[in-house]
Amino acid sequence: MSSSAWSDTVLQLLRRMNNFYSPGSRRAKCFRFEIDGAHVGWIPPRVAPLLTRYPDVFTPPDGGAVSLVPRLESCEERSEAVDAVLRALRQEGSLSCLKGWRDENYSVMPKFSDPPLMWMERAATSLFGVKRYGVHINGYTVSDSGEVSMWLARRSPSKQTYPGLLDNLAAGGLAAGVSIKHTLIKECQEEACIPAAIAEKALPVSTVSYTYEEEEGIFAESQFVFDVKLPRDFKPRIGDGEVQDFYLLPIDEVKELLATDDFKPNCAMVVLDFLIRHSFIEPDTERFYQEFVEGLHQTL
Repeated sequence: MSSSAWSDTVLQLLRRMNNFYSPGSRRAKCFRFEIDGAHVGWIPPRVAPLLTRYPDVFTPPDGGAVSLVPRLESCEERSEAVDAVLRALRQEGSLSCLKGWRDENYSVMPKFSDPPLMWMERAATSLFGVKRYGVHINGYTVSDSGEVSMWLARRSPSKQTYPGLLDNLAAGGLAAGVSIKHTLIKECQEEACIPAAIAEKALPVSTVSYTYEEEEGIFAESQFVFDVKLPRDFKPRIGDGEVQDFYLLPIDEVKELLATDDFKPNCAMVVLDFLIRHSFIEPDTERFYQEFVEGLHQTL
C-alpha cells in the first residue's frame, strides 16, 4: 500500500471512531442522560421510549434530557433500580446489546476524577452513551541494533466482540471499584500469562479517547495506555482463552496492518499512538500528523 493510501485509510478509521460528533450523526436527536443534574451520557432516540415505560426510575424527556427520578438518591439505589429495568429489557430481547450481558459493572460519572453516581452493567452502557474506561498494554522488544518489534494478540474466534481480529498484547475494561494498576496486572496475567514482576514495569504513557455511534448505541471510551519493554527471550502464552495466538512483528509490518480490516479498531488507535510517541510517524513526512493526534485524543 502506498504511503498516501495508508494515510487516507488511517484517517478514515479515526473519523469513524469519532463519528458521534461528525455532521450527520444522531447526536442532535439524542437525549442527554442526567443524574442529579449532572450530564453523564447520551440516550439514542429509539431507547428513550423504552425507558419511560418505567416512570418509577426514569423521568419523561424534558428539555432534551432523560433523568433518573429524584427519589433515587444514593449510588446503590440508582444502580439497583436501573439494573432491574435492564434485566426486564433483557428478557424482552429487543435490544441486541443486552444479549452480551457480562455481569460486570462499570462506574457512571461525569468525569473520571468524579465519584461514581451509579454502576451499570457493561453490556448496557452503549444504550446510555456513558463513558467507558479501559487499560491497553503495548508490549515491544528492542534488538541489539535498535530495531523495534511489537507483540500483537489475535482475539479468539469465540469472543463476543471483534472475534478473530488483531489486538494489543493485553487489554481489558475498567470495572467499577477496580484500580487501573490492578486491571493492568490482571489482564496481563489472564490473557498473556505475563508475570506480575514484568507487568509492573509497564509505564503509563497516554490515554486514547473517542466517541462513536453504531446500531447498538453510543460508545464514549477512553483507554489508559501503557508501554512495557519486554525481554527478547520472553514469549506470551495463551491464558484465559480470550486470545488464540500471539505474534512478534517488526514495527513497520505492524504499521502496515493498521490500514487493514484485520485490527480491532480501538486497538489500532492504541498502536497508532505508540507509533507517534516513538517517532515512527513524524510531522515532516505524515501529512495528516495533526489530524492523527487530534483523532486519538478527543474530549469525551
